[in-house]
Amino acid sequence: MANDQILLLSLLALIFSLFIWGRWRYDVVAVGALLLATISGVIVPQAAFSGLGHPATVTVAAVLIISRALTNTGVVEIATGLVKVALPKPAFHIAALAGLGALLSTIMNNVGALALLMPVALQSSIEAKRSPAVILMPLAFGTILGGMVTLIGTPPNIIVAAYRGEITGEPFNMFDFSPVGATVAVVGLVFVTVLGWRFIPSARRQQMTSQELFKIEDYVAEVRVPEGSKAVGKSLDELEAATEDSDALVVGLIRGERSILGAAWRERIQAGDIVILESDQKGIDKFVGTLELELPSAKKKENEESEKPKTDPLHSGDGALMEAVIPPERSWLIGRTPKSLKLRTRFGVNLLAASRQGLPHRGRLKSFRFRAGDVLLLQGEEDRLREVISRLGCLPLAERQLQFVKRNLALLSALVFGFAIASATLGFLSLPIALASAATIMVLLNIVPAREMYDSIDWPVVVLIGAMIPIGQALEETGATEVVVESFLGIASGFSPVVILTLLLILTMMLSDVLNNAATAVVMAPFGWTLAQHLGINPDPFLMAVAIGASCAFLTPIGHQNNLLVMGPGGYQFGDYWRMGLPLEILIVAVSIPTLLWVWPL
Repeated sequence: MANDQILLLSLLALIFSLFIWGRWRYDVVAVGALLLATISGVIVPQAAFSGLGHPATVTVAAVLIISRALTNTGVVEIATGLVKVALPKPAFHIAALAGLGALLSTIMNNVGALALLMPVALQSSIEAKRSPAVILMPLAFGTILGGMVTLIGTPPNIIVAAYRGEITGEPFNMFDFSPVGATVAVVGLVFVTVLGWRFIPSARRQQMTSQELFKIEDYVAEVRVPEGSKAVGKSLDELEAATEDSDALVVGLIRGERSILGAAWRERIQAGDIVILESDQKGIDKFVGTLELELPSAKKKENEESEKPKTDPLHSGDGALMEAVIPPERSWLIGRTPKSLKLRTRFGVNLLAASRQGLPHRGRLKSFRFRAGDVLLLQGEEDRLREVISRLGCLPLAERQLQFVKRNLALLSALVFGFAIASATLGFLSLPIALASAATIMVLLNIVPAREMYDSIDWPVVVLIGAMIPIGQALEETGATEVVVESFLGIASGFSPVVILTLLLILTMMLSDVLNNAATAVVMAPFGWTLAQHLGINPDPFLMAVAIGASCAFLTPIGHQNNLLVMGPGGYQFGDYWRMGLPLEILIVAVSIPTLLWVWPL
């Protein structure tokens, strides 16, 4: 092998190792590898950032903006109304949600579809008195399956189509993926609905709902500030600083008839105030003792409760509670602690509780280090809590307020989107130009406000694709892909093309289970094409096999963002996914190979 080939293949092995390790984000690893390849001379400087303007990168960004437009105009909310009523049987409940998720994923990014349906799934599971673990993994799998049906449903399809366009001058069209993708999606949905959910461990299926998980009322107490208390005149931050070892959190004040929750951090404590604390009994006792506060006696508390109706101090006044999940890569909370973020003073919200993989965190919240998939219970002013959650890079786990949806523009956004798809399908415009034009029109019409345009784009994925494309091109140009293909064919010598196609699909699936699906598609598309060229057969079924395999990440929570997004709210463990995912992947191989050979003959 030439030096360039050795360097690129070593770099590729390093990239895969770092992706699997997970210590650094995918986009950071990809950019670092791109710079290393450029500095070493295997990628010329002029081509280093060509991936950012690549049709696949532009298409992914445009699809994400269009997905936000469909959300803002209520197109999605109208559809989710069909499943808001809790259904009596788990199979029907799963079928409605996973089927809707798959349908939405055919016209919008599958990550966005899941983010929109998770609140509906959680609310309906509460109404049905059913653990969210029964619903969320099938929903995530359904959105992944639906993304295979059309070109815009998932980044791997876009990448494979763009690669074919580079090689042949004719990319795959919008619905070229549909015959195989729809077959796989329907069979997969039937499996998930009828049998697959039963493979989720029974311990998860009997797990508590989020309302039971965050039983904050068991950790909340009201304490009175008497005359002469050390708390008088202090701010909430000063109170907590003086009692830092207690780990108690002040979540609000009651002053006379007035309840102050969201804006409590702006107040100075006065004698006679009722301070609302969130902590365990030991922490509350230490807080009270340090500041010379009063815990109401049991008799006094009983008399007070008999004289006035019982209220929930955490929901009264201007305060509200909302759960949110930390998505992978997009949230800047990851790796940080509530203490370093100063959530109250910077954003006016309190972190009341957190859970990880279905287990509530009972330690010191101030030192809790956030990870992707964690579920947070936040308290703040109701009218700005959603905005704060968005600024934190999190996804709310509550149904959207429909009064803010621009439903008068729903038909217009659907028409703009439909016109773009029709223009690309009929060949009037290339798909990247058509979708970019549609996204621009939606911004100009304020369907997607300019301030939301950049927020709607999943920048880590865009940067990842933009960085990996030049590396993939360099693998081809230096002949490194040829070396790998020849080695693979040496091992598989004597096998029929059908067996080699099957092995390609399985290998792509295995990589996608531990790598980002977009990175898998970038690397495996050239491999599949070159493999077909060596065999002297039609490369299209090999490219389609790469697209299917790159999307089939069902064995682990790290292979696809949707799997990781439901991990926290569903309370899943890392090893839960393969139980339903492995038989699903075996079924997909069994179904997709005959369908591929029928639709795209060798």
